[in-house]
Amino acid sequence: MIRSLDHIAIAVPELTEAIRRFSDDLGIALDHVKDVRAAQTTTAFLPVSGPTAIELVTPLDGEGPIVTSLAKRGPGLHHLCFRTDDLDADVARLRDRGWRFTTEAPTPGAHGTRVIFAHPRSTGGVLIELAEYPA
Repeated sequence: MIRSLDHIAIAVPELTEAIRRFSDDLGIALDHVKDVRAAQTTTAFLPVSGPTAIELVTPLDGEGPIVTSLAKRGPGLHHLCFRTDDLDADVARLRDRGWRFTTEAPTPGAHGTRVIFAHPRSTGGVLIELAEYPA
């Protein structure tokens, strides 16, 4: 079941500048930066409130889907991520409701999560990620 908004992801071409903008200008403390090889991204996490964070996402080694996203849409909102306590059940329920996903099965995400992305055509144009944290 969906439990909370986990993070709002923003695609950025230059991570250092984006971190400065959010940390220095807005006063949101940087928690950590992590390479997520499975997603071909480098991510910076800036907690905002409770379990919710801003996730700044940039391509790792100039490759991966964020490169395509930045080329098509430029920097900006990339996706919303919702935390779930039962990813498999939520995916099955949403598939029954006609949702399509970008992959057939969940993949590894940051922080040891299992994640899957719902295709924007299924969600009114918003890329939505579902993430299940390890127990």
